[in-house]
Amino acid sequence: MGRGAANDAACVIKKLLNEKDDVNIIFAAAPSQNEFLEALMLDNDIEWGRINAFHMDEYIGLPADAPQGFGNFLKERIFDRVPFKSITYLNGNATDIEEECIRYTKLLKDNPVDIVCMGIGENGHIAFNDPHVAFFNDDKWVKVVDLDLKCRNQQVHDGCFANLDAVPTHALTLTIPALLSAEHIFCVVPAITKAEAVKNTVNGPITEQCPASILRNHENAVLYVDKDSGKYIL
Repeated sequence: MGRGAANDAACVIKKLLNEKDDVNIIFAAAPSQNEFLEALMLDNDIEWGRINAFHMDEYIGLPADAPQGFGNFLKERIFDRVPFKSITYLNGNATDIEEECIRYTKLLKDNPVDIVCMGIGENGHIAFNDPHVAFFNDDKWVKVVDLDLKCRNQQVHDGCFANLDAVPTHALTLTIPALLSAEHIFCVVPAITKAEAVKNTVNGPITEQCPASILRNHENAVLYVDKDSGKYIL
């Protein structure tokens, strides 16, 4: 699944690089993306020096060097391993968090998003847009959110934190309109823990109670599942 998604993404990246000077890509930080990122980096024909990299969400208040930080995750998995033209991080420790939202919003609007590489949470979230803070018509592109219990428990299930008390309660996230502004979306979702969310995304109503369901309204969103995550739809 990871290799298949990476092959498709690489084809689109190279096509876009034939059409424009550089490409803007938003990456998700989660264990579900590991195989996809590893496979993507194996494509030696991608001109990484013409790609601007962004990441889509970040905890607020973690120590700057915490391995659970999403920026640190991406730095280790891909950002430090290929020569991007630029890498722009969300700062969850900014002195003024609202100013950080404004800064990142301007960067995204000044560099229109070509590709989003993402996953889906156990509660159907995309980025950190949990159902209670997900708005399909959000007037913001980057905002502060509180994380629901299912989302925080997922971080424990994924092995990122030892227990629930260690998981931050708030985060910065790109909103749904920001994510859907991309020309292409590659959504990679492995594991049995995501089966219910995948079912709701594909076969349920398009509703903010399953934020990922909005991907069905995007012209170029592709969902990749394995036999576990896709058990209810395959």
